[in-house]
Amino acid sequence: MEAGGTDAFKKSGGAPVSIPVETKAVGGTFEDRNWYLGVGSHMRNVSGNVSVVPDAYGQPKITVDYQVNVWDRYNWDAGKETPIGPVTIKDTDMARLHTVGLAQEFDMQGSSSAKQHDLGGAGAQAVPAGDPGRDGTRKDPARGEEENR
Repeated sequence: MEAGGTDAFKKSGGAPVSIPVETKAVGGTFEDRNWYLGVGSHMRNVSGNVSVVPDAYGQPKITVDYQVNVWDRYNWDAGKETPIGPVTIKDTDMARLHTVGLAQEFDMQGSSSAKQHDLGGAGAQAVPAGDPGRDGTRKDPARGEEENR
């Protein structure tokens, strides 16, 4: 990423450049039991932008803005089942509830808030660690407010 940004910066004659970036989508399944029961398997990727601008000495200064994207179709698959306490929930039973209108399959999607990493000058070696975020609790007082969804 850095080499492409500095190459584009040099090619532009030192003018600011902006390069959109996006990873390939990969699938995964949450290991945390609550997330597994709430979402299960999902697709995710990271999208963003690499900006290279001249610093005070005309040297390239690189910044990456990015966000994580997650999506899936919440549905029930024949042959699958999930134990929850002493009960085993079969996907075929849940699918039947959907068919008769007592449950609903739905599309799930979301994106993290935008994050930024300053990679420094062209010779910078390390990416600083980002904010680790919440610890998985529901103690965020702003959670549920429209601008935080």
